[in-house]
Amino acid sequence: MAELATIARPYAEALFRVAQTGNLSAWSDLVAEMAQAGAHPDVQALAHNPKISASQKAEIFLSALKSPVTAEAKNFISTLADYDRLTLLPEIAFQFYALKNALEGAADAEVTSAFEMSAAQLSELASTLEQKFGRKLHATVKVDPALIGGVRIVVGDQVLDTSVRAKLQRMHVALTA
Repeated sequence: MAELATIARPYAEALFRVAQTGNLSAWSDLVAEMAQAGAHPDVQALAHNPKISASQKAEIFLSALKSPVTAEAKNFISTLADYDRLTLLPEIAFQFYALKNALEGAADAEVTSAFEMSAAQLSELASTLEQKFGRKLHATVKVDPALIGGVRIVVGDQVLDTSVRAKLQRMHVALTA
């Protein structure tokens, strides 16, 4: 949703600026945990409960986190709770990681494979993809047996689909055209 992205952007940018002044890696882990907690249905229900004050929402949310929370993180969560924005945490995290990747000259790559990939196969594929795209890639792997064979790779808005399913679909289109 464009509206959520627009609302989340200033929060993500502010959080990223704070993270840059400290330990960016530690902040990345904390942001990932906050996004996961913020996406949980119970937290969503808590955020929309008008009977609970903003300070109570922030306190309850912070108690759900396992990582140590800095004063800046507490202030950030309190601000989100005050403005009824706790439900934006997954979108804030998405934009935070986009900013982090831009700073590092990296990108996220979603690899979908027909079969489980070994660590060696993933490492070799990631190395090849990094050369192709000219930047460091953070690969996540999903398994989808419907691909029949091969892989489908999404990096930003670019898609490389070398799966058997895609080849069969292209053949079908060519034969029926």
